[in-house]
Amino acid sequence: MSQEEFKALHEKMKGLLKSIASADMDHAQLEAFLTAQTKKQGGVSAEQAAALSRFWKSQRVRVRESLLAQSCWETGLRGLSWRVDLQTAASRGDVAYSGPVALMELELGRAGQESEFVCLEFDEAGVSQVLKKMADIQESVDRIVHRT
Repeated sequence: MSQEEFKALHEKMKGLLKSIASADMDHAQLEAFLTAQTKKQGGVSAEQAAALSRFWKSQRVRVRESLLAQSCWETGLRGLSWRVDLQTAASRGDVAYSGPVALMELELGRAGQESEFVCLEFDEAGVSQVLKKMADIQESVDRIVHRT
C-alpha cells in the first residue's frame, strides 16, 4: 500500500471511529452502521468492518474515558472527605455547647494536573441547606434520566 493510500485509509477509519464514538454505539447500532458502510460506494470492506468492530468492542470504555478527559475544561471533583466535630469548650475555658460542625474537604483538579484542596465548614443549618440543594440536583438528574 502506498503512503497516499495509507493516509486515505487512515482518514476514513478515523472518521468512522469518530462517528462510532460520538454516538457511543452499542453492539446492535455498531453492526447496523458497519453493514451500511460495507454497502456504501467508497465504504469499507468486510474485513475492515470486522476490524473496526473488534476494536470498538475491546476499546469502547477506554475511548469514552479518553474523550471525556479531553472534553473536561473545568476543574472536576476527584475526591471528598468529611467529618463531624462537636465543639464543647470555648477558648476562655468556659464550658459551652455550640453544636456539631461538619468539616468537608474537596479534592479538585483537571486531568494531568495536581489536585487542589478546598476545606468547608458547616453548622447544622448549612448542612441542611447543602442537603436540600443536593436533593434538588438529584431530582433534576432523575427527571432527565427517566424521561419517557
